[in-house]
Amino acid sequence: MNPSPPTPAEIEQAIRNVPDFPKPGIQFKDITPVLADARLFAGAIDLLTEKFVSQRVDAVVGIDARGFIFAAAAAVKLQAGFVPVRKKGKLPYRTHEQDYALEYGSATIAIHVDALKPGSRVLLIDDLLATGGTAAAAAQLVKRLGAEILEIGFLIELSFLHGREKLRGYPIRSLVVY
Repeated sequence: MNPSPPTPAEIEQAIRNVPDFPKPGIQFKDITPVLADARLFAGAIDLLTEKFVSQRVDAVVGIDARGFIFAAAAAVKLQAGFVPVRKKGKLPYRTHEQDYALEYGSATIAIHVDALKPGSRVLLIDDLLATGGTAAAAAQLVKRLGAEILEIGFLIELSFLHGREKLRGYPIRSLVVY
């Protein structure tokens, strides 16, 4: 007998809070207990992909690095390709790059120039939506390649950081919202 699928509340219960990591004042959301529980991990992937199992999805784009875990599993479930968006300098072929603002300074992410074909139907997935800068930069890279973003999905959203504001115009799915 198959166990019942988990609810978002069950997934939330498994997320561990780690105070003062990586620096004082930060309440880190540790997803490793979700990943270690096969039912919760599979259930999270099911919840992130449920709207798209009967639709054409050409690729699932995952954001460096924890987003890779969920995006790769979603790609397998949807029988779609997986495309990594990585930190600048980490991809071996020619890339498009996109800068984005951090709390102090900026960062750059990249995608291979041939990672997506124009008109590709794409899900963009990351583990966490905080301020939205990284996801917005990744969305810009996907759009630069001419692909269509069907939805941007997150395991966790920290709503008090208002990351959705940087993602206006895109459908967003967050399984657990704090």
